Amino acid sequence: MEPVRGEGGRELAAWAERAGVAYLDGGVMATPPMIGRPGSSILYSGSADVFHECGPLLDVWGTSAYFGEDAGLASLYDLALLAGMYVMFAGFMHGAAMVAPAGVTTGEFAARAAPWPAAMTSTFDGLADVVDGGDYTVDGQQSLTFSSLDDILAASSDQGISTEAVAMVQRLIHRQIDAGHGEEGFARIIESIRQPG
Repeated sequence: MEPVRGEGGRELAAWAERAGVAYLDGGVMATPPMIGRPGSSILYSGSADVFHECGPLLDVWGTSAYFGEDAGLASLYDLALLAGMYVMFAGFMHGAAMVAPAGVTTGEFAARAAPWPAAMTSTFDGLADVVDGGDYTVDGQQSLTFSSLDDILAASSDQGISTEAVAMVQRLIHRQIDAGHGEEGFARIIESIRQPG
């Protein structure tokens, strides 16, 4: 069965309303073996009555989070979180490929790499404050010019590997630099994502 995306959830909710049925949509933030165990999280949106009435059952499957009456929001949130996960995995694989020609196994790289993203996610709140504030010039940010990934791209090429994963981020950075925002903060790349070139 195809996953229900944001608009699909809204369409199903509209159909259910016409049929006189209360509709609750969900996004599962867990692998199948995680269901019912610590770490499993399930996102819900749609009928508040159904969510509250079925809460004890829903909590058996995983920690429940309710996002309101918009039936499309849970699945949209799910896909947004997965987008971050897949880009992170691609970055890990790129790093593993970079060091492999030097004789480093992926396992060795993983042992060094795992703590690094965990440390970096602590900056998410600060990035969010900048984006939500809409001012990419506030103090304490790394500039887009300083964030250029030229050295990583050159080292990747020197190692004989594809630069696709890193080049994607470089394109987001350079669209903002080329638009005259090079001295503004890295968080500004969200504008490249919001307005595809």
